[in-house]
Amino acid sequence: MDTDGLAGLLEQFGLSEKEIDTYLAILDHGESKASTIADAADVSKRYVYSISEELEERGFVEVDDHAVPTVIRPVQPETVVQRLTRSVEQMEPELESRYTRTERTGEQFEVIKSRQTVLKRIEELLRNAETEVTLSLPASILPQIRSTLEETVERDVLVLLLVGTADGERIDTASLAGTASTVRTWDALVPTMLTVDRVHGLLAPNQILTSSTSDTRAIALSQEQLVPVLTGSFLANYWPIAEERYVRSPAELPGTYDGFRHAVFQIALHRTSDTRLEATVEGAPVADRDLPTRLSGEVVDVRQSLVRPVSSTVPIENAFEIQVDGDRYSIGGSGAFLEDFEAESVTLRRLEDGE
Repeated sequence: MDTDGLAGLLEQFGLSEKEIDTYLAILDHGESKASTIADAADVSKRYVYSISEELEERGFVEVDDHAVPTVIRPVQPETVVQRLTRSVEQMEPELESRYTRTERTGEQFEVIKSRQTVLKRIEELLRNAETEVTLSLPASILPQIRSTLEETVERDVLVLLLVGTADGERIDTASLAGTASTVRTWDALVPTMLTVDRVHGLLAPNQILTSSTSDTRAIALSQEQLVPVLTGSFLANYWPIAEERYVRSPAELPGTYDGFRHAVFQIALHRTSDTRLEATVEGAPVADRDLPTRLSGEVVDVRQSLVRPVSSTVPIENAFEIQVDGDRYSIGGSGAFLEDFEAESVTLRRLEDGE
């Protein structure tokens, strides 16, 4: 470490530039008179006397003012370091008692270098998911996060899982049950991608998870404008060409969904058994359409590609239509602009025959 580096560290302990110059001069000269230190540090003799007293109080030097002239000597560096270490350690409990842990806000990007950290981030994000998860990953990784996935599904979070295989690797379909709302497989390794609640995401080359010698990097991010792009890529580029291997049974109704895709998913499942549904949507009309902020009506159509059979015209389209007093209205999710209504919440219930 050079002089500048040492001076920078001493500055962190509250020493000013002049104090540092004086202290380093004392270290260099050993036991010395004030005049010798003043010449070496390019400061006045009076300043040396003044600052030496402060350095003595901090435990850096000893001042022998019984000698004529006064002698200043440095304290053994080992002793200085021990005193500083004790001071820092004594400070920690009080800092901890005053520390309030809060979520970091704003846009966040994190470059991840290790396999274990990638797996840790995936599990953390899954545990905190509230409405929706999309995830693609190698089949070899699934057993390591299986229990967390199952817990996420049991919290009524929509989980779309794509599992990639390589080199003739085969997956037992029965083993996929319960790991997601619906699972698809593809006989190739796709990039590991995770999105949670349209806000949090992770993107990683498969090598970081499958090879112990990989020098690749993963990226974790929290950004409301960018994460939906990852979700769109997942739904448009990978999900449509993968093979559907498992779909969870339809949920018991009535049910309320803050995640729009989850509502569409449930509508699609119930309509396969010809169940008549009523949807109550809360949100806002799109553009200048003259509609209330709450609509209720029978679901008469759905457009989606989350489960088969697909009914959407493009892979990322998710919408449904309801009939209200003889008029049909198209309902979309966050950011809807082609539909009549942008829903923030959807409540579904069965319609009995004759209603």
